[in-house]
Amino acid sequence: MTGQVQDPWAWLSDRDHPETIPYLVAENEFAASWFAPHAPLIDEIFDEIKSRIVEDDTSVATQHGPWWYVRQTVAGSGYQVHKRGATRTSATEFVVLDENIEAKSIENFSLGAFELSHDHRLLAWSHETDGSERYTVRIRDLATTIDLAETLIDTSNANLAWSHDAKYLFYITHDAAMRPDKVWRHTIGDHQKNDVVIYEESDERFNVNVATTRSGEWIVIESESRRTSECYLLSAHDPLQALVMVRPRQDEIEYRIDHWGDQFVILTNLDAVYFRVMSAPLNDPGLWTEIIAHTVGQRIYAVEPFRNHLVIQDWCEAQQRIRIFSRDGAMTKLNTGDEPHELSLDQCPEWDTQILRYTYESLVSPITVFDHDVVTNQRTMLKTQMVPNVDLSNYVTVREWANAPDGTKVPLDIVRHKNTSVNGTAPGMLYAYGAYESAVPPWFSVARLSLLDRGWVWALAHPRGGGECGRKWYLDGKLLNKRNTFEDVNACAKHLYARHVEAGKLALRGMSAGGLMVGACITFEPSLYGAAIAEVPFVDVVNSMSDPTLPLTINEWEEWGDPRSEPAASYMLSYSPYDNAKADAYPPMLVTGGLNDPRVRYHEPAKWVAKLRSLGASRQPLIFECEMIAGHYGKSNRYDQWRYEAKLMAFALIIC
Repeated sequence: MTGQVQDPWAWLSDRDHPETIPYLVAENEFAASWFAPHAPLIDEIFDEIKSRIVEDDTSVATQHGPWWYVRQTVAGSGYQVHKRGATRTSATEFVVLDENIEAKSIENFSLGAFELSHDHRLLAWSHETDGSERYTVRIRDLATTIDLAETLIDTSNANLAWSHDAKYLFYITHDAAMRPDKVWRHTIGDHQKNDVVIYEESDERFNVNVATTRSGEWIVIESESRRTSECYLLSAHDPLQALVMVRPRQDEIEYRIDHWGDQFVILTNLDAVYFRVMSAPLNDPGLWTEIIAHTVGQRIYAVEPFRNHLVIQDWCEAQQRIRIFSRDGAMTKLNTGDEPHELSLDQCPEWDTQILRYTYESLVSPITVFDHDVVTNQRTMLKTQMVPNVDLSNYVTVREWANAPDGTKVPLDIVRHKNTSVNGTAPGMLYAYGAYESAVPPWFSVARLSLLDRGWVWALAHPRGGGECGRKWYLDGKLLNKRNTFEDVNACAKHLYARHVEAGKLALRGMSAGGLMVGACITFEPSLYGAAIAEVPFVDVVNSMSDPTLPLTINEWEEWGDPRSEPAASYMLSYSPYDNAKADAYPPMLVTGGLNDPRVRYHEPAKWVAKLRSLGASRQPLIFECEMIAGHYGKSNRYDQWRYEAKLMAFALIIC
């Protein structure tokens, strides 16, 4: 394999190699020495971020069964406090779980599952402390707020599911490659060693998940690869019975099932590239009848059943929508305006309700929570995120379309301060992802304001490979079409230079698969960018995808290809940043990694930076930082996250 020949930094992939940890420590020391003179700027931006956030805050109370639940943050505390009360006004009366107490004396605490039993007597919750994504499940008696004796160790962060009588809890574990592969039934009060495997997935392309339907009547086990799925049903009232298969897996057919009272509903791409919604009788879940047809260009990505209606979420022309489908067949679209925005269902745990709670935000609008009455079509604003010390009317946003080399129009969302010139003399930052059909809506960020207030233009590209413009948009940016993602982003950069940003003053930022995007884009055109920020970047593509023993490799072949054979081998080699590193004038770079990251292992960015250093291939600086007690998503404490953002922004400001 070409990408595996003469790899002098291969030893970095061995965490136990005597030189690996010292090497990473030395890189961190070098990064610290570079940032040290710029500490005042980092502190300044951190203080700005902090000043724009209400540190003592309480979420909108949500009714769930007999209780009202809220989440609180307290000034000086890095994590949330979960509470409940008998009424909306008393929702802060009882502490359910205080993450700050659980995180005491732990440098990195990450809450995973948070699943209430149907009678609200018990809480199943999970956490991990080092970024490895190996979670421990505890079960809390909410009458006493004391955890039961049993502990379920080394579990996946996939969902948990309760039987209706709260006697059994279903959870997921993973194999050696961190693939969620087994569903277990745990008897409350018993030891984990006595738990029973009720489903095991032997195909290494597939991941397993478990969840309870919104109605609470059924437990659903999903086994999914990147392009194929298979589901099983188990009555929450009769959890010891055998699983019922919904429909056998068929290559490249995806489906998900949920319960809608007297029938099941299924979201599927069967004979529907952009997905459609089907129904099935309770006694024959594999017998499907269409109730909502697919429409070209409108990718349905979620269906949420309530007693008398379905909530349909889709993407149309790079814009999220929410539609309401009633049992009489009527379809109503929520009016959320034309400004590019993000829509998310908020806490909606009740099954029998006509109120839909959702959130809205945009590049210039902070998160706002609404209750929408699906019968009267009236909405009520419940809360808007407070942003102190800021006049949000000072910021403007626009959507533009860049021209890719093959003529494709690529959506690009842009935000700036109203006083920033639009004559191409401003510095700028371009952010993108572009993989896994993951759509990235334009979200609000108080941290971003520190750039905008300093005269920067910030832009969000929606390249092929994401899901913003439908299923075909995704297919045109994966496997043997992957280079389209990188060509699209570079086209967006050129569009920004032509209209908004001063030549050489554009920073490119991306994370994970977006980090690959950064690496490929600057490899294709090293002189295009003034700076690059690659967070936990997937850059050693060929080597990693050639090694099936690495976490996540096998089930990633359907996204990237299997480089052990052609034509995937040559195609992946053509864009892999590590394999294509060259002695060229790469932009100044800040690269990050996480020692315990199971998704993009630390050695990928470490090797890439080492190779670039050896080639003298970067305009200085070339900085690599590795979090030694964190994983893919970095540190979990909110103050640490704000300081991390401040550091990344300071880097861009210093360089550009």
